[in-house]
Amino acid sequence: MGLMDGVRKSLAGVLGRPAGLDSGTTSSSKTTTDGRPSMALTQQALLAALASVKDPLTGEDFVASGALRNLQVAGSDVAFDVELGYPAKSLVPALRSSLIAAAKGVDGVANVSVNITTNIASHTVQRGVQMLPGVKNVIAVASGKGGVGKSTTAVNLALALAAEGANVGLLDADVYGPSQPMMTGTSGQVESVDGKLMEPKRGLGLQVNSIGFLVKDEQAMIWRGPMASQALEQLIRQTRWDNLDYLVVDLPPGTGDIQLTLAQKVPLTGAVIVTTPQDIALLDAKKGITMFQKVSVPILGIVENMAVHICSNCGHAEHIFGQEGGRRLAESYHMDYLGALPLAMSIREQADSGKPTVVADPDGDVARIYKDVARKVAVRIAQQSTETAAFPSIKISKST
Repeated sequence: MGLMDGVRKSLAGVLGRPAGLDSGTTSSSKTTTDGRPSMALTQQALLAALASVKDPLTGEDFVASGALRNLQVAGSDVAFDVELGYPAKSLVPALRSSLIAAAKGVDGVANVSVNITTNIASHTVQRGVQMLPGVKNVIAVASGKGGVGKSTTAVNLALALAAEGANVGLLDADVYGPSQPMMTGTSGQVESVDGKLMEPKRGLGLQVNSIGFLVKDEQAMIWRGPMASQALEQLIRQTRWDNLDYLVVDLPPGTGDIQLTLAQKVPLTGAVIVTTPQDIALLDAKKGITMFQKVSVPILGIVENMAVHICSNCGHAEHIFGQEGGRRLAESYHMDYLGALPLAMSIREQADSGKPTVVADPDGDVARIYKDVARKVAVRIAQQSTETAAFPSIKISKST
């Protein structure tokens, strides 16, 4: 199919008209009284020009993907909408400039108005698992072992999604070692308005809940697996989440009861695996991947943490834990490699202070990496099916 054939089909969708005939290429094409081309031809020319602008994250043009809508032409003025399925506030100015430049490349166009919006939908979860009220998508951040920076990655991922324009919640599911209250600068007992549901804390633009709000800092959670799993399920389902596009869940390390409970009873849109390049960490990361695969939870990608250390004195780069182990892991499992984070003292200091990197240094190099990871995760989710499996209903009658 040629370019103009594709444009004709897109024209039908954008303008709501049949795409059978191209009035601009037949001898009977309509013209105005002064001999100028008809509006239909002008719109076709505009769509062909706008199709040259690609989505920087998906590689698709906005016409073919159906993201470009409501194209209107009034004389030399052009207006249209572009609806993204993921948050990308930081990319909007450059994207708008590219679309305006493409439209103005068409003869006769003087003024261009572009309205870029985001519409984040709920996406497919495991079959038979009930959705969470007030939550569209749940992202599990997991690791096969402790000490790889999973919690720091989880909070910065949540903050990066929020910085890109999404409504985001953060659930600290590490019931044995909750750290998100410190990292988000939140504290105190949770409150309940109706005596049934907990109200999430608000911190750094996130909705946050954690077992850390329910116990004292020095109190050890001496719980067996079933008790911890039940506590986690209550923490997730008995929190009044308010219109979240994404709920980021910081899982405890490993592949035990708690992780299995989350994977089987909580509607997960997908999981992000955090690892270091070290061979020992990669062995355990593989176990986490296998667990999610067995319960049909998509792996959104792999984050390689502590990938390289840059000496703060001399600038020497050293791969303390090995080099590109996370990338090789992603390639071997045919998964997305979301990015690599450095081993930097600033990341630790900022998280400990209650202002993680994305908030403390939003324009810095490390924050840019976190935001790039967040956009990739959001795009990966947007590309998944939006059809959620219906929860089976049970009916009992006298005849059964």
